[in-house]
Amino acid sequence: MNLFSELREGFGISWDAIRANKMRSVLTTLGIVIGIVTVTLMGTAIEGLNAAFMKSISTLGADVFYVQRENWINTSEGEWLKMQKRRPIKLVDAESLSDQLMLSEAVTPTADTMGPVKYKNRTANSVFIVGTTEEFQRSAGLGVTAGRFLSSADAAGGRPVCVIGTEVATNLFQHESPLGNRIRIGPQSFEVIGILEKQGTFLGMFSFDNRVVIPLQHFMSTFWNNPDIGIQVKARQLVQLDEAREELRYAMRRVRRLAPGEPDDFAINQQDQFVEMFHKVAGTIAGIGLFITGLSLFVGGIGIMNIMFVSVAERTREIGIRKAIGAKRRTILLQFLTEAGCICLIGGMIALAIAWPLTLLMRHFMPATMSLTVAGSALLVSLVTGLVSGFLPAWRAARMNPVDALRAE
Repeated sequence: MNLFSELREGFGISWDAIRANKMRSVLTTLGIVIGIVTVTLMGTAIEGLNAAFMKSISTLGADVFYVQRENWINTSEGEWLKMQKRRPIKLVDAESLSDQLMLSEAVTPTADTMGPVKYKNRTANSVFIVGTTEEFQRSAGLGVTAGRFLSSADAAGGRPVCVIGTEVATNLFQHESPLGNRIRIGPQSFEVIGILEKQGTFLGMFSFDNRVVIPLQHFMSTFWNNPDIGIQVKARQLVQLDEAREELRYAMRRVRRLAPGEPDDFAINQQDQFVEMFHKVAGTIAGIGLFITGLSLFVGGIGIMNIMFVSVAERTREIGIRKAIGAKRRTILLQFLTEAGCICLIGGMIALAIAWPLTLLMRHFMPATMSLTVAGSALLVSLVTGLVSGFLPAWRAARMNPVDALRAE
């Protein structure tokens, strides 16, 4: 008898045994069902959060550097206070920088604040107001759904114009086109010349669609005469990202007139800093969560092992007869391993049937995605749990002496 025939025979015997002890099989699978449900829900939550984070962080651009006074992450309170004492980055720094970079295609100075934006008797509160140049469209990867973006003439201090996000457009212009109308930003009115494409939120903290882009010169005359400028630098090619970063660093040191050996008084931030931090935090959370949920699987596995020992004790005569007529140890081992694996696989499928609607419910509160990878992993975990839990009872059954097994009956 070959291995395939032994597996087929073992599956048939195992299925008959499961059907003959329905109540015991149901109670045995209960622990596995609970364990697989918790592990599956944890996996869907982690995968959903990861997908949502990567979608959100992509708005920063993998090929864009953000030159600022402060690092985004990995700063203690003392380091943050030191960074606050650094010299502000000025508009002249950005202008000087653009003439020195060969590996970058766009250098964009930006300044920002928050405030209300008004149109007639309607007000949009806490709008993100960005002062910048025409290069912002390239460095930020923005698209315009209607109208146009700022031109070089606008950025040079021409007439007061603005480009608004979709959320601002919806709040202020409910049933009319924003284009050509004037909105009040601070003490000055601006003509709406364009509407930005929808971008969504950034890490759930603020919406990119709740913002207004105005020329930097008008920003400085309206809000802040001498702002702390941030500079966005878009690299020409992703393959030269490291070289572009080093070129940017040395150029900034020249612009800031830093002596050799003097530490940088600026920070160059990138998207991958957030990604690295997220993976560390998510990895820790996933490890702790899966360990806790794995405890229920461990308890379920112990239950499977106990029931399989009982099953072996009840069927010693069957084992003795099969071995007496020539069944090999491998055949007996496969029979009981198959039975334990089948019980756990059934539990895994029931768990997936329960976890699916729970995942749909979770989507109302947090991102959760049950992919084929998560479902397949859940079934694989349930199968492995069954095989591991059933190995000792199956090994004991396979090692039985046929004469002793028949006498035990």
